[in-house]
Amino acid sequence: MNGARMSTLASLRGSIERMETHGDVHGPDRVALGHRSADEMLRGGLALAAVHEVFAEGHQGAAATGFIAGIAGRIAPRKPLVWVRQDFAEIESGALSPGGLAELGLDPRLLVTVRAADVEAALRTTADALACDALGAVVLETFGEARQLDLVASRKLTLAAQASGVTALLLRVAAQPAPSTAETRWIVRAAHSPPAAPWSAWGAPVFDAQLVRNRHGPVGRWIMEWKCDECQFSEPASYPQPVAAIPAHRPHQAAARAGHRLAS
Repeated sequence: MNGARMSTLASLRGSIERMETHGDVHGPDRVALGHRSADEMLRGGLALAAVHEVFAEGHQGAAATGFIAGIAGRIAPRKPLVWVRQDFAEIESGALSPGGLAELGLDPRLLVTVRAADVEAALRTTADALACDALGAVVLETFGEARQLDLVASRKLTLAAQASGVTALLLRVAAQPAPSTAETRWIVRAAHSPPAAPWSAWGAPVFDAQLVRNRHGPVGRWIMEWKCDECQFSEPASYPQPVAAIPAHRPHQAAARAGHRLAS
């Protein structure tokens, strides 16, 4: 049994090495994120028909969810999206907000959510969904460490995505990265939003996005602002910091006013 497993792992490692060496000969189709520096690092954007991973610490789950929703909207704005959620992920993170997803470029009418009892069921459902070439993308969301999401499972998802042309997005909250066949791997945190307009209660969503794996190039880290109207990421615009007004009741201010009155 051990010999068979070692042979399987050796075969998978060889396949992965061949993919990384020759996988970009014909140049995969890509979709730009909109953020100039990140797109340059990614050779034009995220590769389609591939697996991409987004990781977040437990308290950064909302930021990672928003980031992956923005990516999904960029990949397939007019195609159905299947979002597979492990039961425990929904318990920990809460239900997805249709209004929030719409702000991030997803049409809630094209979204199909599936709750899976455990990681095994979530993996099976994701693989089945990836086989449907009518979809734009499939999101697999899990919470915590999951030994089932190993190199073999990643390889199966990659092959399914390549066969159908459907992109797989893995949202991993409160988990540590492990070896995989993912095209890219991101670690996402929330970043400070710029001051909002007086009539708006909230600023634009801003993400601290760190690319820690890029099969076809270097890695990097950027602050990405989501433009709701354009439905794309961008480099945050510079804005002046608010400056506190000088209090009028300070002694030197009072003296100055008194001198002004005497002079007049």
